Amino acid sequence: MLIESPAAGVRTVPVAALHGSVADPLLESMNFLNEVTARFPEAVSFAPGRPYEEMFDPACITEYLDAYIGHLRRAGHTEQQVRTALFQYGRTKGQIHDLIAETVANDEGIHIAPEAVVVTVGAQEGMVLALRALFADPRDVLLVSSPCYIGMTGAARLLDIDVVAVPEGVDGPDPAAVTAVACEVRATGRRPKAYYVVPDFANPSGASMPVEARRRLLAVAAAEDLLVIEDNPYGFFTRESEPRPTLKALDEDGSVIYLGSFAKTCFPGARLGYVLADQRVRAGDGTTGLLADELAKIKSMLTVNTPALSQAVIGGALVLSKCRLRAVSGDIIDFYRTNLNTVGVELERHFPAERRKSLGVRWNRPDGGFFTVLRVPFVADQAALERSAKEFGVLWTPMDAFYLDGSGARQLRISSSYLRPERIRDGIARLAAFITAETQSSGKDGQQ
Repeated sequence: MLIESPAAGVRTVPVAALHGSVADPLLESMNFLNEVTARFPEAVSFAPGRPYEEMFDPACITEYLDAYIGHLRRAGHTEQQVRTALFQYGRTKGQIHDLIAETVANDEGIHIAPEAVVVTVGAQEGMVLALRALFADPRDVLLVSSPCYIGMTGAARLLDIDVVAVPEGVDGPDPAAVTAVACEVRATGRRPKAYYVVPDFANPSGASMPVEARRRLLAVAAAEDLLVIEDNPYGFFTRESEPRPTLKALDEDGSVIYLGSFAKTCFPGARLGYVLADQRVRAGDGTTGLLADELAKIKSMLTVNTPALSQAVIGGALVLSKCRLRAVSGDIIDFYRTNLNTVGVELERHFPAERRKSLGVRWNRPDGGFFTVLRVPFVADQAALERSAKEFGVLWTPMDAFYLDGSGARQLRISSSYLRPERIRDGIARLAAFITAETQSSGKDGQQ
């Protein structure tokens, strides 16, 4: 909202003169997620999908820096080169690309040349780079799994890219639905260019794709001439002993552009992500290069480079783990498993079968990640959230912003990542009280 300055001579810019995205409620949603917890500090907050910060030890930062500096020296860097690596702007594509390539090979079975890695300012920058590079024609359309992470749909809005939803099922995206939507888009004279998906424990739905569905999706991508933009922030946090292979690990023909992040596995304050883009790009003279190089050209005009200190800190963490983050993340993985289990147990305790049937309450049961979605018989919008926070002391996230058509109005997302189990138990009790009161006051008691 613009507030006109009382100072004489200060120019006021009409919001109508700015890009339409600034007035889009979707862009307010990200600010909401970042700020709502601070507005109600006494409430139990299931709103943010951020890591549990008590796991972070400030002493680790210097430990990681020392490890990275040692790594550079062992690699033969002079003291001047070490100084440059830490203090200067650095290479646009990043300077820990080799460590990232080794890590994704060890942790995800993704074997990729270091030169195909672009180190980014969070995965969010990677989304913008990929979209800007791929979408060259107004007829190009981005397909997204629906509900969809608002960071991707928001980035598309900033770039004036048309987005079309592919409805998600209980097991995540259905490859047949991707085919059907791609055909519908082509029938309108437009061109489906890429499909964005989070195959593991998606934000916000928590859904995951079975392995066979992943293989079918790659076959669909090849048949429909689609690139797949795979986002994998939650893949570590499974309840299963063996994680599912990523789409990129299964990719045999270069259909998948992979977005990764160290926000959940190391720490979000470093704001470090990466793009794996090993597709070949053919120039007019017939020569070919990597898509990663084209993304780097865009990055050079967006953020110039990724901060050297952030790369050094994460690089040190990778060095100390011997580029095997999954192997050293057992305590973190166990913590998030316990939290997700606690949410399920407490929901069952407060809403046993007969009670949830009478109230009209349902929820999914994800097998990993941070998020659980509840379906309720009332409109779970920001006004309802205000009542929940003020009267019951519990926060959650409305789901409507995650749907292009706003169809998630009677759903809410709870994140289990940010709290200890005892706080989760307290929060679910408060949430149950709110849902019961809201259902009765809205006159929806007993309706689905």
